Amino acid sequence: MPELIAPTDRLHAAWLEAHDEWGPGLHEDGFGLRPADEVRSPAGFAAWVARLSEQADPTTSPEAGRVPCTYRWIVDVPAAEDAAAGASGEQAVLGGIALRHELNDFLLRVGGHIGYGIRPSARRRGLATWALGEMLGEARAIGLDRVLVTCEEGNIPSARTIERHGGVLEDVRATELGAVRRYWITL
Repeated sequence: MPELIAPTDRLHAAWLEAHDEWGPGLHEDGFGLRPADEVRSPAGFAAWVARLSEQADPTTSPEAGRVPCTYRWIVDVPAAEDAAAGASGEQAVLGGIALRHELNDFLLRVGGHIGYGIRPSARRRGLATWALGEMLGEARAIGLDRVLVTCEEGNIPSARTIERHGGVLEDVRATELGAVRRYWITL
């Protein structure tokens, strides 16, 4: 059963397992991971999780070029009967999703309000559609009346996910990160 949770350092091993599945050099949307983040060590991972939590705090000023952002991890919570049957009870990190509270120039052109990614072994199970729906509720709660959600031009599964939630294609643009499809969702 999937759940959205705030990033936590107690899932270090589970997060690293998901991270390793993506493979080196591949971008994992929705996690807020930067090239300089050192996530292998417990201390580095805890520092990264603390930065993600700070970005969601409305009382702190974001770093230059950044906007306030709420991160959630998509985790699989074992059912009670699985735990009783001897399963480990450990949560698996299936993906991440980020809600940017506002748009700067880069986000308006390329990134949008919401970005998400599902680890390869967890795709095609409806997780992105479910998580996007949950984050749209969080977007409403912080006062947004519409959100921009983008995906790579050729990412048809992501485009369908956005369209399932009422996304209306504004355009396809050439950007510094390649061609992106830009959708607006009215909340």
